[in-house]
Amino acid sequence: MSVPASVAAFERTYETWHSEKPAATGPRGAVASQNVEAAAVGQAVLNDGGNAMDAAIATAFALTVAEPWMSGLGGGGYITLYSAKEKAVRVVDFAMKSPKGLNPADYPLAEGTGADLFGWPAVVDDRNVNGPYSIAVPGTVAGYALAMERFGSKSLADVIAPSIGLARRGHRVTWWTMLMCGADMPALQKSPATAETWLPGGFPPAMGADPAPKFLKLGNLADTLEELARDGADSFYRGAIAERIAADAERLGSSVRMADLEAYEAEIQEPLSMTRGEATYHVPGGLTAGPSFADALKDLPAFSGEAPDADAYAAYARTLKASYEYRMENLGHAGDHGDRSCTSHIAAADAEGNIVMITTTLLSRFGSRVLFPETGVMMNNGINWFDPRPGRPNSLKPDTKPLCNMVPAVVTRDGKPWFGFGASGGRKIMPAVFQLCSFVNDFGMDMATALNQPRVDLGAIDTIYADARFDAATMEKLKAVAPTESWPPTTYPIMYACPLGAMVSEDGVSAAAHPMTPLAAALSA
Repeated sequence: MSVPASVAAFERTYETWHSEKPAATGPRGAVASQNVEAAAVGQAVLNDGGNAMDAAIATAFALTVAEPWMSGLGGGGYITLYSAKEKAVRVVDFAMKSPKGLNPADYPLAEGTGADLFGWPAVVDDRNVNGPYSIAVPGTVAGYALAMERFGSKSLADVIAPSIGLARRGHRVTWWTMLMCGADMPALQKSPATAETWLPGGFPPAMGADPAPKFLKLGNLADTLEELARDGADSFYRGAIAERIAADAERLGSSVRMADLEAYEAEIQEPLSMTRGEATYHVPGGLTAGPSFADALKDLPAFSGEAPDADAYAAYARTLKASYEYRMENLGHAGDHGDRSCTSHIAAADAEGNIVMITTTLLSRFGSRVLFPETGVMMNNGINWFDPRPGRPNSLKPDTKPLCNMVPAVVTRDGKPWFGFGASGGRKIMPAVFQLCSFVNDFGMDMATALNQPRVDLGAIDTIYADARFDAATMEKLKAVAPTESWPPTTYPIMYACPLGAMVSEDGVSAAAHPMTPLAAALSA
């Protein structure tokens, strides 16, 4: 017997609230993060005279404690920024890299599809997804240090200091912690050090009715952060921290070695820039979603009015679908349309005109699910970005950066800083950032209004996921582009990415957070 349509409709009735998070505006600056505790660290740095880069990097280090399943010292990413001092947009590339000793033969194909919904053929034991074989060379520490050296006003030690205190205290358990640990419990159980921290007593940490905060101890992470503050990033790649990382890697079976860490360098690059009206969009190029963003933008028609109509949403869908089809055919698949993509985005701006967008990740939730006990660092599973099939774009190979989905964007107008957006969410990132930039540039929306505006998602490529708030006319226009599924904006599962942004305007400096991300916050100084 088939399920009646009236009953089947209930399958997507997840949540019923209407959520808003107003933008935070201040004379000194503002910062937004997916975790309010980390955002408060950035706010404090702004109040202490720091600039947007100081605040953003301090927030990023704090996320190592506050949201460690999304990003941390064992990951990688990209920064796009407007530098008021240089009067130019720059990109900091600190992407992960496959180890020199990686052997593609260690990843034999199996029957079926891989565990993390990437669409790859399965690999034996899912070793490209979970465990030591999935670990790539981390770039986070190198990237943060380079960004601070070039664009910060404080020292690296200054911006690490708050996270040391947080790490000594421990991770503050919230209901979101319970959900994240419970969702990945089977994978977390496979690593003894990971399970000891994130499954105390063998179960996800429970948050009871007692309002008093509860904290999880994070092993040697505080000592590692303290050593990093004292000795600098060189310690992580060529010094005592590196030696402990390399020792844990070899003992646990990863191919990451000391030589990989010693050879790693973050890079400052020119952005990929494109003009639309009076605005210029700046995104990372190369192996990011930036080229697909540019490909979609070139075919987007001009818009007018105060908000996109049905034709505008259909135009978004057509051009995003075409850009993703080209990406899949020519660049290789890189992304997760499920809910496991493990990324943090941080947005900050200041009164000088600096705008900083940081997208930083472990890739999957809890990365490789392997905690290196000697350092307390949760390691990435960056190898999962590579196609395990030989002879393909983005195939597995040693000493190589993989294709990824990150696209932190900064927009200037007449050469002056204006706004920026970025997001977490795997393949959902680029469609979200693309539409948000259009909402502000083409329709004149402010930060909070743009983040509350319904969006479409093309991460599935063959299927459009459309916000349930769309009217019938918009749904019909979208169905003419591709099969369309209506899905409400929910906190979990996450169907439309989790974006944040910041803006510099005559009214002050503002930042705003995604309204459906529970712990996300924007704070001003």
